[in-house]
Formats: sequence, structure tokens, C-alpha cells
Amino acid sequence: MSFVFKRGKILNTTHQKHDVFVAIADPTRRKLIRLLAGAEELPLHEITPHFQMGRTAVSKHLAVLKEADLVTNRKIGRETKYRLNPAPLQEVKDWLSFYDKFWNERAILLKNILEE
Repeated sequence: MSFVFKRGKILNTTHQKHDVFVAIADPTRRKLIRLLAGAEELPLHEITPHFQMGRTAVSKHLAVLKEADLVTNRKIGRETKYRLNPAPLQEVKDWLSFYDKFWNERAILLKNILEE
């Protein structure tokens, strides 16, 4: 595994795709995911007004989501429309379910101790 330090970030150069956890770590990208989840597909000019940044910055966030396979896009004439691909979020759900089970078991143990 190799890493590169670029613009204050450590990048893993072994994998070409972005990790889904890295992609959703940013609050702007999480907001993009939520926005796209509520629509079949949206063009950039309809997405941008929901953020306090320009089209270029929103495009860069969409590119990170696309590299993590969380977003797909299709070109229609001069316009690009973006759509959520929720399948990679299953990895996050699976990871969280372990901890959900872990804490639920701990809560039951604590309840049993307190009831004794």
C-alpha cells in the first residue's frame, strides 16, 4: 500500500476509487447524497443553489462521490444529470450494524445489572 501527501491530505494511491467512508466523511457530500436521494436525477444547476459554494466546488464534491460509485451521471445534450447509486452505502450499513449489535448487547447487560 502506498500513500502520497498532497495539499494537506494523505491519499492512498493503491486504490483508484475513493473509499465510501472517505466520500461520506465530508458534510457537504453527505448533504449531496441526501439531496440526490430525494430526486430521480438532478442537473448541476439545480443542485448548486442548495449549497453556499460555486458550481466548480459542487462539481468537485460530486466527482469524489462518483469515484466512490455513490453517484452516476449521464450527459443529455450540454447538461449533465446526477443520480444517487445507494449500493455502496451497504458497506457503511454493514459496518454500523456490528456496532449497533455491540451497543444493544451492552445496554441489555447494563439493564440486567441495574435490575439486580
